[in-house]
Amino acid sequence: MITVTADSASALWRDTIDAVLTHGVPASPRGLETWEATDAHLTLTRPRRRLVCVPPDRVINAAFAAAEAVWILAGLDDAWIYTYNQRLKRFADDHILRGAYGPRLRSWSGDTDQLDQARRELLDDPATRRAVIQLWDAARDHHGHRDVPCTLGYQFLLRDGRLDMHTTMRSQDLWLGFCYDIFAATVLHELMAGWAGAELGHYHLHVTSLHLYAEHLPYARALPRHDTPPPPVSPPAMPTLTLPWDDLDPVLQAVIEGRTCQHPGWDEVATVMRSYRIYKSGDRSDARALAASADGPLAGGLMAWYAHLDRAEAHLVPTDPQDRS
Repeated sequence: MITVTADSASALWRDTIDAVLTHGVPASPRGLETWEATDAHLTLTRPRRRLVCVPPDRVINAAFAAAEAVWILAGLDDAWIYTYNQRLKRFADDHILRGAYGPRLRSWSGDTDQLDQARRELLDDPATRRAVIQLWDAARDHHGHRDVPCTLGYQFLLRDGRLDMHTTMRSQDLWLGFCYDIFAATVLHELMAGWAGAELGHYHLHVTSLHLYAEHLPYARALPRHDTPPPPVSPPAMPTLTLPWDDLDPVLQAVIEGRTCQHPGWDEVATVMRSYRIYKSGDRSDARALAASADGPLAGGLMAWYAHLDRAEAHLVPTDPQDRS
């Protein structure tokens, strides 16, 4: 078992890399070589510090992180997500990601909004143990689809005025998946705390198989060791994203369409997503100007991603082809 606690996603990721390298062993499910640690419990004490950004060692596509969170919360499996990450197409069956979390979250079996159910459970009984969201579906997920959820489910526990969130995962890829999954999950955590009228507590991640794929091991092993100064510089906490329940879907739709919604946190999300669409269309200077106009850690993360892509094109840094979105 490994246990890691940190006050930012960047530090949590970095310290967990050390733990997996130290305590992991080889494992090859489906013939894919990994370095695996089992039974991991990770805790993020400040969930609004959710962006993993440790330049130059690890920079993620902040626009995809934002877009995926919106896509999930809106209950979608729409193909527009491929604009932010073309690699996802590899996991689609008939152009659809069969394991997409959004429809399972907002329309389980076509008619159950689990997000609303969990919210109501907390409002009806703040001490409840039934504020649970399930993502793994045994009726669907044993049929050989390319995309199968890694997350089994979420649980929310409100104690002493503070809402903690627990995510349970059967499998977590530490180099790629972790950095994006923790972003989306902590946005959900923050929203639920707001709906429950609670303080935002700790985010807990329980993983059965926490692993690094063989192609990422050289990158992980090249990182400075945990005890090597200076420590990673983490982005500051994101602006609050809390919203009244009735405003959630209209705000998400505005963000998807690139419209302002008079909410600083969500306006930054919309700006970052719009900037990346412009970048992908080929107008890089306008994309950078738009991202630079937004004063926030998410926009700063996108500027770091653009700089990373520039260095990769100039062959100044090694580039993992699976991390090119």
